[in-house]
Amino acid sequence: MNTKSKIKVIKKGTQAEKASAKAVKDSTKAAAREMVHNVTNWVTDFQQRRREETKQALENLFAQHPQPSGI
Repeated sequence: MNTKSKIKVIKKGTQAEKASAKAVKDSTKAAAREMVHNVTNWVTDFQQRRREETKQALENLFAQHPQPSGI
């Protein structure tokens, strides 16, 4: 009869686990980078639209009421 019990050695941080952890970390970084890019584009579009609307409003304001030059 065998009195010794079988022991299975499990090593922490095997190569496969490290590779998958790195892939997850890289994909997380890529997702965060994509979100930052999207938000940056939204802010840029909003600012540009606001500038154009302000410019058009000022042009309309001054074009509707021209000041006579011969007063």
